[in-house]
Amino acid sequence: MAIEVRDNTGFRRYEIFVDGVQSGITEYRHEGSTLVLPHTLVDPRMRGKGLAALLVRRALDDARANGLVVIPECWYVAEFIHAHAEYADLVTPGSVGGIEGGVL
Repeated sequence: MAIEVRDNTGFRRYEIFVDGVQSGITEYRHEGSTLVLPHTLVDPRMRGKGLAALLVRRALDDARANGLVVIPECWYVAEFIHAHAEYADLVTPGSVGGIEGGVL
C-alpha cells in the first residue's frame, strides 16, 4: 500500500492518497501566524488504517516548521494533540474547549 500526503495549497487542505486514490483530507486556513484546522475527513472504507493521523501529523509538523500556532477546531485534531504531547506546545491556549496552556 503506497501512501502519500500532499499539501494542496489551492484548496487549503492536506490530502492523503492510497495507491494513487485520494482517501482523506485535513482542511486548514491561515489567520496571521495561526493555522486553524477545522475539519478532517477519511473515506469510510479506509478508516482504521491511521490515515487521519498521518494527515494531522503532517499539518502539525508543517505548522511547527513555519513557526505557527494551531487552533484545532476539528475534534480529531484536538484528540490527536491530546494523545501526542509532543504537539501540545503548538496549541494556542483556550482555542478549543478544555485546552489551556497547550494541554487538553
